[in-house]
Amino acid sequence: MSAESDVMVVAGILSLLYRITPTVVSEGPEGTATCNYVAEDHAGRRWFVKAYLPGTDVDQERRALALGEAARAAGAPVPAVRRTVTGKVIASAGGLSVSVAEYVAGAETAEGGLSGDRWAAVGEAVGRLHRALARHPVGPPHPVAAQEVCDIARAERRLEELLAHWAAAPPAPEGFAAWARRTAARRLAALPEVAARLEKLPDTLTAQIVHGDLASPNLLLRGEAVAAVIDFRSPGHRSAAWELGRIVLDPRTVLARPDEWIPGLAHAVGAYPSANPQLPAEDLLAVPRVAAGYLACSVYPLSEPLNDPASVTPALEAYGHARHKAATVLWKRLEEAEEVLRDVLR
Repeated sequence: MSAESDVMVVAGILSLLYRITPTVVSEGPEGTATCNYVAEDHAGRRWFVKAYLPGTDVDQERRALALGEAARAAGAPVPAVRRTVTGKVIASAGGLSVSVAEYVAGAETAEGGLSGDRWAAVGEAVGRLHRALARHPVGPPHPVAAQEVCDIARAERRLEELLAHWAAAPPAPEGFAAWARRTAARRLAALPEVAARLEKLPDTLTAQIVHGDLASPNLLLRGEAVAAVIDFRSPGHRSAAWELGRIVLDPRTVLARPDEWIPGLAHAVGAYPSANPQLPAEDLLAVPRVAAGYLACSVYPLSEPLNDPASVTPALEAYGHARHKAATVLWKRLEEAEEVLRDVLR
């Protein structure tokens, strides 16, 4: 279908299944796995509509929306989901499956990086989110071995698989695929050193139900405050320290503010326990080492030229370069960052 016909289908779904009479439906921010729309009704209220791409696991998306609703019910800043007239969180008609949530006005994503009082606001908001999700019925927090959080053996297998593919069919000598191949080889060679550095992590870290995709595009800011957390994944246990580090040490933040990320990290980690005092201090101290180790073990987006060539856009290429550079910065100043956190957590 064309973009215009999709807009018409979305308008029809809103009218028939959500009791929303839209006066305007326009294309919204670009999504990675959805086509997004913004609708305004006759009363001037705006709604954010996600249309899922063909092949999407809709049941998994329902579980993700339910997780966001549970977080909202426990006090986390999550936009309310609008249910259909029959109480469903996802409606399907005219070849489209969509979900609808309240529109968060006057907000911007955290893709521009954190600064000023936003560091502490994000740390406190993630603490609130984790405290809310720790009570999720899927299961309470529990300890997991640190090597499960930064899995060196898995990284080695995946990097070797990538390099084997490229050995059989080498990419063109220029471009992102060639850079990805060289970077994968360097990461594979560096894994023994990474493993040695990760030995300084605690034996166990705390795993719990988390957001699952708490990246900068999914954190909305309004001024110095957190306006909303959006786009949850379906419930799964992962390291709370990993998730906190993923958002406060986003590569774009680290690279954009080379002199600010360590004190900013300290403000974020210092604010977290006020909202979630249950997470052990050892987990919070591990945040920068886990963040650096995770980047070193990740094959994303190095794998995209092979797995999904259509996804290799200039934005993805820039993000891939940023992740690699940020890992280098984090390793270089890791001990300094940990010393600052020790003072904060005393």
